[in-house]
Amino acid sequence: MRVVLAEDGDLLRAGVLALLEGVDDIDVVATATNLPELLASVEEHRPDVVLTDIRMPPDFTDEGIRAAGELRRTHPGIGVVALTQYSDVEYALDLIRDGSDGRGYLLKERVADVDDLVAALRTVAAGGSVIDQIVVDALMATSSRRHDSVLDRLTPRELEVLAMVARGMTNALIAGELVVTDRAVEKHINSILTKLDLPADAPVHRRVAATLVFLSEAGVGGGVAPRR
Repeated sequence: MRVVLAEDGDLLRAGVLALLEGVDDIDVVATATNLPELLASVEEHRPDVVLTDIRMPPDFTDEGIRAAGELRRTHPGIGVVALTQYSDVEYALDLIRDGSDGRGYLLKERVADVDDLVAALRTVAAGGSVIDQIVVDALMATSSRRHDSVLDRLTPRELEVLAMVARGMTNALIAGELVVTDRAVEKHINSILTKLDLPADAPVHRRVAATLVFLSEAGVGGGVAPRR
């Protein structure tokens, strides 16, 4: 698996590079420290996946997200895993707004676990999607949600089921937790998707889209600091 690494912090870039160089079937073909270097490296090396910081020069805003959007248009087969030190839902939403396939969102603290990092890279390179569990957990820990939220359309049981979906639980695990049948869980999920107005032909997988609706509505506006 060919990887381009984009990170402007010298220590983190060196640390991630050292971790990935220890994995036999991963080849970091280039590193970049800003958005223009990242896009140029992709053009030159055509990697399988890009691992990029979200905030980089020149503006230190959302360069990683902008790169993902550009690559969706120019190189749709290249996966992108975005790194940030903030569990900001809006970034996650922007990252997969044009589709969740081949996209991942991880907190920077996660890169210390090479197994988690490599698993995310493999999933995204294969066309899958990854949303950091800490992002899910941090937002679900927030008790308040927006006034007139679309989540108010759901029954208490449906909201409970959606929260479990957001945790990454399968239908079978949810059924076991609630002591109901798989069919009952399936009915709840179908009702949830309908009430949240998620069309069957949406570019983002409906289950992922439902999770993101839950995160954005249940969270707070400015983002939540990651757990230490």
